[in-house]
Amino acid sequence: MSEPKVFLLPDLGEGLTEAELVNWLVAVGDEIRVDQPIAEVETAKSMVEVPSPYAGTVAVLHGEPGQTLDVGKPLISVTPVGAASAEQAVAPAAAPSAAADAAAEVYREEEKAGSGNVLIGYGTPGGHGVARRTRPRKAAAAESAGASAVATEVSAAEKAADDLLLMRTRVPGKLGAVISPLVRRMAKDHGVDLGELQGSGASGLIMRRDVEAAIKPSALERPAAEPAATTPAAAVPATGDTDARTGLGITGRTPVRGVRKAVAANMTRSRSEIPEATVWVDVDATALVEMRAALKKADPHHTPGLLAFIARFVTAGLKKFPELNTRIVTTEDTAGGASQEIVAFDGVNLGFAAQTDRGLMVPSVRNADKLSARELDAEIRRLTAVARDGKATPAELGGGTFTLNNYGVFGVDGSAAIINHPEVGILGVGRIIDKPWVVNGELAVRKVTELTLTFDHRVCDGGTAGGFLRYVADAIENPGGVLADL
Repeated sequence: MSEPKVFLLPDLGEGLTEAELVNWLVAVGDEIRVDQPIAEVETAKSMVEVPSPYAGTVAVLHGEPGQTLDVGKPLISVTPVGAASAEQAVAPAAAPSAAADAAAEVYREEEKAGSGNVLIGYGTPGGHGVARRTRPRKAAAAESAGASAVATEVSAAEKAADDLLLMRTRVPGKLGAVISPLVRRMAKDHGVDLGELQGSGASGLIMRRDVEAAIKPSALERPAAEPAATTPAAAVPATGDTDARTGLGITGRTPVRGVRKAVAANMTRSRSEIPEATVWVDVDATALVEMRAALKKADPHHTPGLLAFIARFVTAGLKKFPELNTRIVTTEDTAGGASQEIVAFDGVNLGFAAQTDRGLMVPSVRNADKLSARELDAEIRRLTAVARDGKATPAELGGGTFTLNNYGVFGVDGSAAIINHPEVGILGVGRIIDKPWVVNGELAVRKVTELTLTFDHRVCDGGTAGGFLRYVADAIENPGGVLADL
């Protein structure tokens, strides 16, 4: 009987060591082909589909949606074509750690039997991805051994009942309605019929919250003869549901992972490492608004947005004040000492903040200084779309040298933004609103916005920062003259 081939979570690129399993695209027992997508995973950079390097029958899915998996750990086990059925050939998910470790050791060898498909730095064969061991072997062995001990406590009859329930709630060719042993066990212990539940997960997957919701109403039912509690203590939620510090009930716990985890780490590093300073100025944007309105009247379908024009002014400003288009790099010398240097760039990769359902993303327009306002507008729209769809690549979400943040879309005027480490500056643009403004000695109503520049004080002083900010402001107030010189 042929042994299942264990496919380990590949290196997803840019040094990422873990990924969150979002959705299985196959189920145990499914026949799959080489290069067929088997799962969707979310890294700190993007959402990607993972293809299988093997053809055969799905034997084991190593993980469940919402779980964070380490690179180099088992993702899926596949029984090769022509081998025995998955039910006969595969061990439970809590297999002895020796098998998992052995699979990790022969990862490179198994890749040679794969497809040649490339997934962000991972290849089968001829690829150069490296499976990283992110936890010590002994710890992994102890963890797996403990899981095996728990698994042996389940009788054969109980396992058969669970498997029957799983088969009943599975849609052929689709993601299993229940794939978590924990969820199935919880449902069985509380008498919940999984066949009657509508899963809230992807492809109708029944999640733990679905079972808990089915359990909760029955737990809240109280016999008519039972008196209501009268003491204040009875009104306090059960132990573990009350915050010890405030005494308030806890309504939910959200793990910090994926994009939110990456943003939190980057912002924390920025604030801890960068001595930032902020300058701002109010700008009369009436001329820019009127110029764009005139262009749109002449060509309604190909007129750049206001952000694209401002982006053009920013790239021009960075050429005049290149100190803000740099990066500080710390290096170690042969004696073990550390030194810093300011690295300048030949060109501008302009990042811009884009709010998505997965959190704040900062895709960057490569070589933005070489693009016209119309070309910048097209690229900004394209990158915003792929970021919101979760399809942006790590290359599109990294590599910026300066960031432009349009927080005016949230209806606010100003913000002391946090620099997107390891960059050294970020320019924020507030909403454009009607305000009283003095024009030629007379009061008038003008379109006014606020520009806010946060900069790394290590690379430049206030004079440089103020000069850049004033250049962009003047360009907005006199866009025709500036664009004529670009």
